[in-house]
Amino acid sequence: MNAMIRTVLGDIPPEELGVCDAHDHLFISSPTLPGQELDDAEAALAELKAFAALGGRAVAQWTPWGMGPRAEELPDLSRRSGVHVISATGMHQARHYPPGELKRVHGGLADLFIHELTSSPVKAGMIKVAGAYHRLDDHARRVMAAAAEAHHATDAPIGVHLEAGSAALDVLDLLSRTHGIASHRVILGHLHRFPDTRIHQQAAEAGAFLAFDGPSRAHHATDWRLLDSLAALADAGHAHQILLGADTVTRHARYTADGPGMPFLLSGLRPRIERELGPELASAIFIDNPARAFAARWGSQ
Repeated sequence: MNAMIRTVLGDIPPEELGVCDAHDHLFISSPTLPGQELDDAEAALAELKAFAALGGRAVAQWTPWGMGPRAEELPDLSRRSGVHVISATGMHQARHYPPGELKRVHGGLADLFIHELTSSPVKAGMIKVAGAYHRLDDHARRVMAAAAEAHHATDAPIGVHLEAGSAALDVLDLLSRTHGIASHRVILGHLHRFPDTRIHQQAAEAGAFLAFDGPSRAHHATDWRLLDSLAALADAGHAHQILLGADTVTRHARYTADGPGMPFLLSGLRPRIERELGPELASAIFIDNPARAFAARWGSQ
């Protein structure tokens, strides 16, 4: 069975994905961000069109179950913008959900994830999970166990929110050693928030994809250390494992609201990477690596 990328309009061969924003949000809501919900379909469409105008061809929306992913609206946005959209199932940290909602679904998380990956009217193409700050709490372990079961049933890639970029190696140890997931099926997110190049290299040596997602956030020590982190990985032979995403999670961060948004990846970062680190690395980060990271042999496990 050939590996395919599951988009909201159906499965496509990896070579059709094109220039990809590997971690972003078209819709999202959380009690931790009151009043900043991304819930406007036309604003999402405008963001996609601005990204497409710069050559963007694909976006992975990491918004998991229960946080307003509005998956039913994604196919129309994909058609109208001409941008492939990968949707997510999974679950974030407990603080993003009402306690009663967690109790209701905790016992059947794996079945929920598998349903959204294989049977929903709009199928998810990845599983989103999350760690805690410098550790894995009970909620994270429970969700990751369910995500592992869903992965083994579908081969879906697993994207991980690392809180402040921490606990990357703990996550890999849990997923690979405890749950038997090959590290190259794991995408570690937010590594720019913990710019320890030694940790980055150890995670890369284990085989994981490394996502630097959320540039232009001064309080996360992002842009001014980003190229050094990318260069260190590339110099160590891990250029084929790097991903970039904008991770737009609030209204004011959107390009259409005078924020950097999705287009910044291609208007700001890509030219710098091409100029300072070389066009080959830029092509790997934006085209080749996402095509491999999100491809799966669906149901072959």
